[in-house]
Amino acid sequence: MADFFTRLRRALRHAMTGSNVGKRCFPAETLTAIAAAVGAGEQRHRAEVRLIVEPALPFGLALAGVTNRERARALFAEYGVWDTEENCGVLLYVNLAEHAVDIVADRNVGRLIADAEWQAVCRTMTEAYKKGDFRDGTLAALDQLADLLQRHFPDDGTRRNQLPDEAVIL
Repeated sequence: MADFFTRLRRALRHAMTGSNVGKRCFPAETLTAIAAAVGAGEQRHRAEVRLIVEPALPFGLALAGVTNRERARALFAEYGVWDTEENCGVLLYVNLAEHAVDIVADRNVGRLIADAEWQAVCRTMTEAYKKGDFRDGTLAALDQLADLLQRHFPDDGTRRNQLPDEAVIL
């Protein structure tokens, strides 16, 4: 019974976090800067990066206990981040209601970069977000991610952009 009430409280928190929160945290000028940072980073490496920001889970998913990681994996598939030539897609997933960031990496990238390095990128974002600094925290994390990806997938002149650089705000 306690588990049900825990899930219900979580679902209500998500229900009360409206889509306007995403727009407030990531206004148009921030989204433009993020798209430019993704594009600039992708000039340094062959990986493909997507940022998806979700203000809150749909009520049913929150009530069902879907974790941040499970949701990130579902969106990784739904947005085709896995569908890159070198299996080197990377999804940065931000859930504002959970105050959480998750990274899902395709198999070719995931096996080369240590969990601690992924966690450092997430920490860069969450620490800045705690201060309300969504723009600079995201840009710093994207730069940090580009450094990691450049080390393992440096640009070799054959790269073509396979995924949009623009962030998705759900």
